[in-house]
Amino acid sequence: MPSQVISDRYELVQRLGHGGMGDVWRGYDTVLDRQVAVKLVRQEAVASPAVAEEFARRFRREARVTARIQHPGVPQVYDAVLDASYERLYLVMELVDGVPLAYCIDPDLPLPVSWAAAVAAQVCTVLSHAHEVPVVHRDLKPGNILVANDGTVKVLDFGIAAMLRTDTTRITATGSPVGTSRYMSPEQVQGGKVTPQSDLYALGCVLHELLCGRYLFEGTEYQLMHQHLQAAPTPLRHLREDVPEALEELVLHLLRKRPERRPADTQEVYERLLPFLPPPGGTPAPDEAGPAGIPDPTNVYRRPYAPRSRPAARSASPAPTLVLPPEQPAEAPAPARLREDIKEARAHAQALLEEERFAQAAEVLDEVIEPAALALGPDSKDVLGLRMRRAAARFLGGDYRRALPEFDALADAFARTSGRASEEARSCRAQAAHCRAELGQVTVALREFEAVLQQVRAVESDVSEEAVELRRAIGFLLLSENRPAEARQVLEPLHADMCLVYGPDDEETAEIADALALIRLTGDETPRGTPGV
Repeated sequence: MPSQVISDRYELVQRLGHGGMGDVWRGYDTVLDRQVAVKLVRQEAVASPAVAEEFARRFRREARVTARIQHPGVPQVYDAVLDASYERLYLVMELVDGVPLAYCIDPDLPLPVSWAAAVAAQVCTVLSHAHEVPVVHRDLKPGNILVANDGTVKVLDFGIAAMLRTDTTRITATGSPVGTSRYMSPEQVQGGKVTPQSDLYALGCVLHELLCGRYLFEGTEYQLMHQHLQAAPTPLRHLREDVPEALEELVLHLLRKRPERRPADTQEVYERLLPFLPPPGGTPAPDEAGPAGIPDPTNVYRRPYAPRSRPAARSASPAPTLVLPPEQPAEAPAPARLREDIKEARAHAQALLEEERFAQAAEVLDEVIEPAALALGPDSKDVLGLRMRRAAARFLGGDYRRALPEFDALADAFARTSGRASEEARSCRAQAAHCRAELGQVTVALREFEAVLQQVRAVESDVSEEAVELRRAIGFLLLSENRPAEARQVLEPLHADMCLVYGPDDEETAEIADALALIRLTGDETPRGTPGV
């Protein structure tokens, strides 16, 4: 059969796999003369021309963020295209030869402890880089983890789950649960905010399965979701006696129901796995032999291999304020020329934003902000407007770590120039809270949203657009904190208000109705009598 050609460039040579999201093919890049992997996403995802354009924008945005993960454990993204007919959506990626981790799991032959620890530790190194971007995998499971021929662990499908969300396309939307039921964190079951701690919960499910060869929970999809919310995991040593106690404790820690009660980050998990990894230069013991035909994932630890160092807490520091020097330089641009430069930079940045070239838009604004601040003053209306555009470009591009300190600094600047309760200051504080939520700082984000909402209520209606957005964000963040009863107290009156003002068929009204239905389905309360969960 003749090879199918995608975008006049990529030949589909051999189908390698078939999954819930689509098919994976071994392909050939005719331009660069190399083999590639091509992931074709199911056509149902773009079934309607009415949603195809928005879906394409979301797909490209997520693919670009995913492509920023620079780590050997993540296959590189080469291309992301929705073709002109809207019939074919595909990712072109690095082709990796290896064995899916799912093939390594056998209840009659559980993996050696060192193998399971080596796989989990390598996944930690990958997640440490992804969470720094930040990108949350959302669907970590054995089927998305591959052991390459040299023993290197590869984590596949970063961003695919996010690309295929069926929620609203607004940046701050949380939407329906995304993931695989067997590995889905409680906050995903509740439809709440997905954070790096959600990936840690899934890693706990995977590590449990590697060590005992059995799923964490069994049952129908509804039963699995209910168990993730309420059932206590079976301690590993009840299923396999030779599992070290400290490793059992780590798995139980990863599987805590509340995100904030899980390990702080992947670095902590990696460090707790170190005692179970082989020493540098060591050779495998007789009892460390794994399944036949499976590459040994401990090989990379015979030569030390660790995740990147934990980054400094940059988000805690506001962006530096631009101040005028003691003397103005003689070559400072004249105001007329400067204002023309500002006008051109705004137009250029806007054109780039419309093409979703967010990083470039921020760079264009960078070039004019400093000279504008020197000439006009750091708190001038023009300078603050340019900084707002730059922060928004970074936010839209998923660069939340750089957008956050900018929004914090802008909130302070607008508080000085327009008043702490001004619309501009409130908007910047709310955007900073959205950044913190995206970075996993959910508790702080929730507190900031509530503070801004109190300011809004003092000057506007509780059903103003600003108040509705804040109430909605609070409700979904409460869900992400596994506090469904409190979320229901926020979302039920919000739903009633939105039905009156916008109607029950409004897209956001329906979204909140779906979240409330899920809360009622899974139960309002976290179970009592399970301390530490």
